[in-house]
Amino acid sequence: MPELPEVETVKRGLAPTMEGARVARLELRRKDLRFPFPDAFSEKVSGRTIVGLGRRAKYLLVDLDDGNTLISHLGMSGSFRVEEGAASDTPGQFHHARSKDEKHDHVVFHLESPGGSRRVVYNDPRRFGFMDMARRADLAAHPFFRDLGPEPTGNELSAAYLAERFRDKAQPLKSALLDQKNIAGLGNIYVCEALWRSHLSPIRAAGTLVTASGKPKEKLNLLVASIRDVIADAIAAGGSSLRDHIQADGSLGYFQHSFSVYDRESQACGTPGCGGTVARIAQAGRATFYCAACQK
Repeated sequence: MPELPEVETVKRGLAPTMEGARVARLELRRKDLRFPFPDAFSEKVSGRTIVGLGRRAKYLLVDLDDGNTLISHLGMSGSFRVEEGAASDTPGQFHHARSKDEKHDHVVFHLESPGGSRRVVYNDPRRFGFMDMARRADLAAHPFFRDLGPEPTGNELSAAYLAERFRDKAQPLKSALLDQKNIAGLGNIYVCEALWRSHLSPIRAAGTLVTASGKPKEKLNLLVASIRDVIADAIAAGGSSLRDHIQADGSLGYFQHSFSVYDRESQACGTPGCGGTVARIAQAGRATFYCAACQK
């Protein structure tokens, strides 16, 4: 599933085409994706001008000029592409093949702007993605967002904040980091990478990073810095480049090639002087990659 850096990459790729454009028509080629589309969805979006694109956790937000926001989640295999004129080929070179079967093109934004007419097409072979609408002023209270923790890129995420969340917790550290109520948008890949960078074991109790008085230990400060750094590096590289993820221009990011532990089972740990080997274990049904020699 695309993680926060992938969604941020898609947002930045779509912004030049979508921001300021008028939606001449929103074409729905089926009645649902993972969930049914909102009532009168096409009618509510058609004729509106897109005033901005945003992101919250792993959700793409499309703000309209009437105060409504279109909420999109890419699910497992969702992607957007931009088409202009009669051209229907997606530009860019793909590291992994993607579906070009038009039966998976489920939503089409027909856009008009001073630069001409374009189409933004949502393709989703597995249909685990979904779209919804809400008033922008009500987003914080929306069921998708009301329980989310702070963004891993924002100032609200701090060692002091996590100390409050982790105090006296016996929950494994990785599970605590994946809890969206603690941190919004942080997923399996980047948790593995951040834990490796901070030399922390995914199986240690989250509460061990907090003092008896509730203060963050130095290792928790290091973890917060590692989370920020790994997300920033992934965004700068254009996403993790997993099989079903593409950028809005059709190309793939290549941060995947820089992973230090994720999907590197049985390979040598990259920590200087470590000499350990990357192992794979299962935690709550998800694969965890880490080095037991240097991650304590």
